[in-house]
Amino acid sequence: MLILPWRLKSHGILGMNRRNIAYISRYNSRKLYPLVDNKLKTKLLAQQAEIASPALIGAIRSQHEVTRLGNMLDGIAGFAIKPAKGSGGKGILVLNKKDGGFVKNNGQSLALADLERHASNILAGLYSLGGTPDVALIEELIEFDPLLADYSFEGVPDIRVIVCRGYPVMAMMRLSTRSSDGKANLHQGAVGVGIDIATGRALNAVQSGVPVLHHPDTGRALKELKVPQWQVLLEQAARCYDVSGLGYLGTDMVLDQRYGPMLLELNARPGLAIQVANGTGLLPRLQRIDALSDADTRLPAEQRVARSQAWFASQTLLDIAKSAEHPDLDPDLRSMTDPQKRA
Repeated sequence: MLILPWRLKSHGILGMNRRNIAYISRYNSRKLYPLVDNKLKTKLLAQQAEIASPALIGAIRSQHEVTRLGNMLDGIAGFAIKPAKGSGGKGILVLNKKDGGFVKNNGQSLALADLERHASNILAGLYSLGGTPDVALIEELIEFDPLLADYSFEGVPDIRVIVCRGYPVMAMMRLSTRSSDGKANLHQGAVGVGIDIATGRALNAVQSGVPVLHHPDTGRALKELKVPQWQVLLEQAARCYDVSGLGYLGTDMVLDQRYGPMLLELNARPGLAIQVANGTGLLPRLQRIDALSDADTRLPAEQRVARSQAWFASQTLLDIAKSAEHPDLDPDLRSMTDPQKRA
């Protein structure tokens, strides 16, 4: 389907080229990319900003260390293995010990040899950006907030916040589903829920570009979703600008029932599907931030968040039910979730 550029403009939609030139290239110095492209370095940034992140059990940096994996996991009931330089959830295994072996959330059993092979593949760069050699991280499992349990299937829901010059401008929650294999990845079938910056409440929800009212597996009404500890989470997202130096970034966070909001990773090139989840474009919000002075970007995170909440507050949940006879999302927005049309 041909997408007419003036229709995209009328929605205030930020396109890929404009994002790359006007925001990523303009606000993000390339020398800072290694700080966020490597999850191990991101952990150090989080510690510097006093932002919680999943505890590191250990790291495997070379092939001869792979044989230490069994000892490293001794006494650990549940854990995640992930590539330090991975993206899009690739290469992440979430496992629990059971009957001498290891079990994924979907019930699939793995042996230690399978984990060692997976760690070797991570080291070889199978999942890393650009295929470069990598490090395998073993992290403590997240115990996500039970208030969100009915909104996800076999996976931890996460919250993406786009931050521009220190100001949160748009947010969504990604909910794993059966079709996404328990991963919070929109392009694999997860549900994206637009979140009101002011209140943390659901605004709109889509799966594969089509509006949904309920989680496809749990049946929970998505209009009831409200992110706990929303104010704390937003302020932590805003502080990621201060500590990283990146002027345009995506912060990916989760809610742990023990530690509250936790930072999973930072993204210097956040995607555009967040606009689909919110049913509105990023551009008008970003242009407001563009107009701010440098002094405005040096305000404390709490003040920046308060401004964003006043500027970008939405009214109520977008009532998709009113459009029951025409349930499809606007085709211009829907097309953005199609990988073939995003290229």
